[in-house]
Amino acid sequence: RERQAQRENTLELTEKLDNDWKEIQAFLSHKTSKSETKHKVEEKVKPDEYDMIVRELGFEMKARPSGRMKTEEELAKEEQERLLQLEADRLRRMHGEDDTGTKKKPKHISADDLADGFILDKDDRRLLSYNDGRLNIEDDKDEDVEGSAGRTEDDSGEEESEEESGSEADAVDSHSDLESDDGSVEKASAGEEQERINEGNKNKLQSRDQNTKKKAAGLELPHTLAAPGSYEQLKALLLGRPVEEQLLVIEKIKKSSHPSLAVANKAKLEKLFGFLLEYIVELTAREPPELKTIDKLVLVLYDLCQMFPEAASNHVKLVLQDAAHDMEEILETRGRAAFPGLDMLIYLKIIAILFPTSDYWHPVVTPSMVYMSQLLTKCPVTTLQDVVKGLLVCCLFLQYVSVSQRFIPELVNFLLRILHMAVPSRGVQGLTLMHPFRSLDKNGSLLVISETTDAKTWQKQSLPLRMVIGSKENSKTEVNHLRLSCIDVCLDLVRRCAVLYGSLPSFQEVMNPIQILLSQHVPVSGYPAQLQELHNSILTQLETQGPHYHPLVCEKKKPVPLKLFTPKIVKVLEFGRKQGSNEREQERKRLIHRHKRELKGAVREIRRDNQFLARMQLAEITERDSERKRKVKQLFGSLAEQEGRWKAMKKKKF
Repeated sequence: RERQAQRENTLELTEKLDNDWKEIQAFLSHKTSKSETKHKVEEKVKPDEYDMIVRELGFEMKARPSGRMKTEEELAKEEQERLLQLEADRLRRMHGEDDTGTKKKPKHISADDLADGFILDKDDRRLLSYNDGRLNIEDDKDEDVEGSAGRTEDDSGEEESEEESGSEADAVDSHSDLESDDGSVEKASAGEEQERINEGNKNKLQSRDQNTKKKAAGLELPHTLAAPGSYEQLKALLLGRPVEEQLLVIEKIKKSSHPSLAVANKAKLEKLFGFLLEYIVELTAREPPELKTIDKLVLVLYDLCQMFPEAASNHVKLVLQDAAHDMEEILETRGRAAFPGLDMLIYLKIIAILFPTSDYWHPVVTPSMVYMSQLLTKCPVTTLQDVVKGLLVCCLFLQYVSVSQRFIPELVNFLLRILHMAVPSRGVQGLTLMHPFRSLDKNGSLLVISETTDAKTWQKQSLPLRMVIGSKENSKTEVNHLRLSCIDVCLDLVRRCAVLYGSLPSFQEVMNPIQILLSQHVPVSGYPAQLQELHNSILTQLETQGPHYHPLVCEKKKPVPLKLFTPKIVKVLEFGRKQGSNEREQERKRLIHRHKRELKGAVREIRRDNQFLARMQLAEITERDSERKRKVKQLFGSLAEQEGRWKAMKKKKF
């Protein structure tokens, strides 16, 4: 009891002491003032720039190693494997085969498996929250709870209905057992028929799905296409397809026949370049020409040209050779040749895209430029169609020389001839044309506007493509509008030539005939306002541009002073020598002379020493040789004496 009383006393005292300490502790808490806190903050050492950079580097993202870059051969091989797999899947779908082999079979699960081999990829825990005293639950949980509750309610409802129906059936009079079983048999047969109908409908739907899948797979493009061996095969693959599918077919041919997959694929793709050139000819021959398709095929031609530049240049050179040969044959038989068709003009445009036009000499571009210059000089201009084709060739010429700024005299001469056609025949007296054009020509006024009223309704537009193909204009208004469009294009080409050749020394002489024709003979007053503005701007540009010559002037030279007769006094530093220099220079020359003399003496002494050493070495060698000869003679003599004695002793014995 005493111990218990003491323990209770100590507990009371400790509780009292704790309460007192808590009361006193509130008075002991001391808050520091703002000035002291500011002073402490200032006293803190600011981190160094180096420490700051090191800390920033610690928080930066570190680079992770990635896989090595694959070579072109590896990429082509992977692409081929992917295409083969896609083609196999397409063929399987087309034949209506099931993809049971490709499906992954479920793994065998043992009965003793606890199903604990899972990995928690993310934290699926939810935050606990209340709203108006009620627990907030996520939507998906609500749906799950509602679905499970609905299912439990349905199950309970079904069980209750079954129990009620059972109780009702039990409550029914037992006379129902006396009825026949015909109704139950009829119900069973009707259920079986309904099941058969449902199965038949399911089979029909499955067969329809399979048929639709087969048709869709049959209409799909094959994922692997072999390179065509002839143009007819390529044509069969491309005809009847839209532009996107045609490009997809060519791309699949390129991937399936990549040069890294087989040695023979290089030759196949080289042939494909030639087949595409033939296909472009066929596209231009259609009505109307499919220029959008050609524009898309140029990208394919560029890729093939980068892969096989030599084969591509050979194909294009062969086309140019055939065109030039045909033109020469026509010139020999008829005496004049017509401008080529749209296909050749498109070929010339494609050449400017595929090959560099700024080279001084190129195996493809240079022959094409020679061919275009022959077109501008040897093909006569007799119709508006020839005018349009000639202007297109001029546009191509300017595209070829836009970087190299090479002067093309045939281009300027042809533009002069086109402007000459816009002048009435009575207003060109005293104006001469360069070869091969003539002033007195029946087609000399081909671009003269017959009615000035048509100029008011003209609108600026590009040259119509139908004129290149060969269709003709019907009304006079359309013809006059076409003439104005040709004059507009010609003036624009003259302006571009003035900008391009402005740095030539002979610019004024080259453009002087065009300047005279534009300023004095071209009837600008009957043209629309746009053409008049373009005409005036060209004239001002031709007048201001180009180098201005200056008369020849003798070169300015400094006049030669007259000879003076004042005697030149030279101090004699050495007896018998007079040299025009000061004492310091004289001392320098003396030292140089002494150095040369000492050098000659040293060389002479070295030469003498070398000669003496050579004589001593020769004497030593001769003495050594004579001593050797003496010893050899002495040895031979002793041997001969011994041989004589041996022979004498031999005679005495026998």
